[in-house]
Amino acid sequence: MRVYVPLTLSGLAEAYKTGELGTGPVVAYAVTPALREWYLSDDIEELEYAALNRAALASLRLLAADPDAPRRRVVVAVDVPDGTAQADPDRGLDPAALGEVRVGGTVALGKAAAVHVDLGDAEGDVSAAAEALPAADRGDDDAQFVVDGAEDHELLWYATQEIPTLVGLAD
Repeated sequence: MRVYVPLTLSGLAEAYKTGELGTGPVVAYAVTPALREWYLSDDIEELEYAALNRAALASLRLLAADPDAPRRRVVVAVDVPDGTAQADPDRGLDPAALGEVRVGGTVALGKAAAVHVDLGDAEGDVSAAAEALPAADRGDDDAQFVVDGAEDHELLWYATQEIPTLVGLAD
């Protein structure tokens, strides 16, 4: 099963150093029944793109909590054994938790299939979105517009061999 783990560049640097994205439960995003129902598509590529975007929003939340992290969203795509990623049935219909899963056990960086990261030109919009996120969560439409502006930037795909270069961006 493919899951998308939200991080920051600082978090990616730590994962590169330790070889682990975390020890369970690790919060990630995947194509869940609730995400399928919300997105109304049977196209697996579209559904995985939706899960990736949910993880990108979670990465933005990590950035909002860490003002020292470089202002780029990071998502690591990882293949985990079926059954190790579980959605919380109590949060299945919560719009904030669409696609959210918990991966039990250790998630090794070596199992990553790819890394998705913002380009440098997104930093201004991502920074503004991270600052606006608390107000957007309270229902401020102007703040939500700023948060949505970060989504206008596509995360770029990087091979796992490029992780050392990406980690250099965290310095």
